[in-house]
Amino acid sequence: MSFRKDYLNYAHLHDYSNSEYTNGYNFTDKSQTDINTLFNDILKSGMHGLCFSIYEDGQKPGDIISEEQVRRRMKIIAPYTKWVRSFSCTEGNEFIPKVARELGLKTLVGAWLGRDA
Repeated sequence: MSFRKDYLNYAHLHDYSNSEYTNGYNFTDKSQTDINTLFNDILKSGMHGLCFSIYEDGQKPGDIISEEQVRRRMKIIAPYTKWVRSFSCTEGNEFIPKVARELGLKTLVGAWLGRDA
């Protein structure tokens, strides 16, 4: 599993205003509308890859997910990316490679190698 409770709200540990995280963009003088427009432009032009979660609202690691749910969620992002990264190979995540191939996507499978696995 990739879920770690101690990382649930870890954003406060980093300064995301640093250009390392913003690809050189200065967002301090941008309105929310400007940021939304930029996001939509980037999304429409396509991204190399996305980290993919099979979970919907109210679901969590440990829940068993159907192939149909994986397909439904992957169809949402398929027009915008070439690759998907997954975080597990069980509990429904095993359907990701099959569905990705059907939709013309490539996969990268992550694995946790820590002592607390």
